[in-house]
Amino acid sequence: MTYREINFFKGHPSSRLLPREAVIQATAAILGPETREYDKDPYNRHPLTYGSDEGALWVREQICTFLNDQVFKFKNGARSRTQADYLNLNSGASYGMLNILLQTTLPHNGYTRQAFIITPTYFLINDCFTDAGFKGKMTAINEQGHNSIDFESLVSALDQHEAEPQPHSTTEIIQGPKLTKKVYKYVMYCIPTFANPSGNTYSLETRRRLVEIARKYDMLIITDDVYDILDYTTPSDELPSPPLRMVHIDRSTASLGEDSFGNTISNATFSKLIAPGLRFGYHESINANLARQLSKGGANVSGGTPSQLNSMIVGELLRSGAAQRCIAHLRSVYSERASILTSALKKYMPLGTEMPPLKGGYFAWITLPPAYNAMEISTILAKKFNVILADGSNFEVIGDEKNWGQSSFRLSVSFLEVDEIERGIELFGAVCKSHAITNNIVM
Repeated sequence: MTYREINFFKGHPSSRLLPREAVIQATAAILGPETREYDKDPYNRHPLTYGSDEGALWVREQICTFLNDQVFKFKNGARSRTQADYLNLNSGASYGMLNILLQTTLPHNGYTRQAFIITPTYFLINDCFTDAGFKGKMTAINEQGHNSIDFESLVSALDQHEAEPQPHSTTEIIQGPKLTKKVYKYVMYCIPTFANPSGNTYSLETRRRLVEIARKYDMLIITDDVYDILDYTTPSDELPSPPLRMVHIDRSTASLGEDSFGNTISNATFSKLIAPGLRFGYHESINANLARQLSKGGANVSGGTPSQLNSMIVGELLRSGAAQRCIAHLRSVYSERASILTSALKKYMPLGTEMPPLKGGYFAWITLPPAYNAMEISTILAKKFNVILADGSNFEVIGDEKNWGQSSFRLSVSFLEVDEIERGIELFGAVCKSHAITNNIVM
């Protein structure tokens, strides 16, 4: 019997959810007129020419309105509010991540001593750190419960690196006569809200403590803030108010002087909120200093902001309200899928399977009882039933593995329809039952 593929690995929207008509209308609004009032403005420029280094000012202002007034609902005058010059526009979170590492760290000569990555982690982030020179310099830090991390291990590792003799290393090799860069001694990567893959959301206390530690050890915390608006607990016709991003906490509590760069950078994208093919996102820092530094990398200065046209399409989608309607639709669909997934897991999976509630984002992280072998089960599902699962081995920090492949899986709700989710989990449960019988596991 041939089974139709059911793929729980894919972490992107199914094709029917892509807002084709809205993007067409926004593109026509941007390119339809022969001229626009900002075409010759050096802070904006024509949508089809090289953009300014930081990205179009009017788009950054639209993002500020979206974040400040519609999503986080900050009061006027609040220090947490985003300003246009705190933003650097880029071509999405993946490229944004590598840009941050290249422009703020220097592992090659030992100046930046170590990278700390929350585990289980996004399965492709290892490549970014390796490309940036961190091979052999990555430490995995476990999450604790569903809202915190292993602070004891983090601080212990930081203290150990601080105590070790360090080679004489400076930032001279990247400093130029017109630019002084802020380079950090340590860097951390995490997804603090609806994390990929665990789905966990860190408490306000956890976020504040991370910022305090980062300040003490000259560490930059890079947060992938890509799922936090995809909250399922708020009615779909309302934009949710996510937890404060760490950049908000850093900004509201930092001493903001001329030489201040902060210890956080929000790496955000519209890929999860509108469509991944637009390849558009933004960095947000506590003030203009770090955002400006990220905009002045060699490639950026050479070509200007990397998503000039796409940024304006997204800016128009935000201005017209189409982006907000798209987000509402996605949240409604994903919420239904999450509900079906949760019910199916409870119905079909072995007794004792850990299934944290799926309250937002794309992913559920489930853990089978200890006697089961996740990698063996995923292999059988793929070969016999064409059900593709991402077992935990995909989400390790390279060089500091925690054996997530033994019993854990990540399941995505963004790609599959509800009937596929139900059928896929039914087959998943059947294979687990057969696996238990074969291996004499008490069910």
